[in-house]
Amino acid sequence: MRFWLRRTVFYLFTAWAAITINFLLPRMMKGDPVSAYLAKNQGMISPEAADALRTLFGLDQDRSLWEQYIDYWKLLFSGDLGRSFSHGLSPVTDVIASALPWTIGLVGLATVISFILGTAIGAWIGWRRGRATDGIIPVATFFSTVPYFWMGLIAIAVFSSALKWFPASHAYGKGTHPGFTPEFIGEVIYYGALPAITIVIASLGGWILGMRNMMITVLDEDYVTVAQAKGLSNRTVVTTYAARNAMLPQLSSFALALGFIVGGTLVMELVFSYPGIGKLLLDATNAKDYPLMQGVFLVITLAVLAANILADIAYVILDPRARQMEA
Repeated sequence: MRFWLRRTVFYLFTAWAAITINFLLPRMMKGDPVSAYLAKNQGMISPEAADALRTLFGLDQDRSLWEQYIDYWKLLFSGDLGRSFSHGLSPVTDVIASALPWTIGLVGLATVISFILGTAIGAWIGWRRGRATDGIIPVATFFSTVPYFWMGLIAIAVFSSALKWFPASHAYGKGTHPGFTPEFIGEVIYYGALPAITIVIASLGGWILGMRNMMITVLDEDYVTVAQAKGLSNRTVVTTYAARNAMLPQLSSFALALGFIVGGTLVMELVFSYPGIGKLLLDATNAKDYPLMQGVFLVITLAVLAANILADIAYVILDPRARQMEA
């Protein structure tokens, strides 16, 4: 019980600190969304309309920073993230909701597939250490050092420009009307295949190397030696004793990866012109769109915290020592 109480206090403090920083950072940047909008539309906005916009966005000089901070928390508790200046004053929740499924569908699925494959391959290589399977290690090391954007550019050059197997950009074809139809879903899968494969290949090496190194460490533990001495099958020793304990450190990395799925692979979305959260955040930053920036940061923060909570729960399930701490 004490373990979960400490974790709860820790996550609540982390959430408060992250939300506070989320509030302060945009206001520490030079300029504001209204000034950027006025510069883009010179002579089209009257001074009265500009003052009304600053009041709407909480940027009027009559309100102190503390009053803006209190109002920000009130809006959060009411579920109101404000309105996006760069999207025609649309609610921030609607703007984020339109981009979030694309990032989760692409980066989320690719990350889960990469983790499962990398962990399984790493466990297999670690169990068969010193054999021909070690030849995979240099390949995995190479791909783990290649930046995502470079891998994406190579994939576009080879599979899109040269072989013309996949489209080079966007989530679906021009002129296609989105909808839950077999044709549209098939087109989304077709357009998302190349960036998804790129993400899997670029991140697979790290999972393989991490799991392989942990397997080698765990295989020298006494409980694995005892399990082998009992005559248990190799499959039981690997899955029940070795891999189960070796993957515990992997869970922390996977939890962070799951959390940052919401933030999206920003560079990858830019390379493939994919309409995800990462590209939305970049556009909001360029437009100095405070409410949208804060909304995206908030979603990313909550996603990372939720993923770490899930990792703690997984630790308690997989590690008996964690259960003793909970008791």
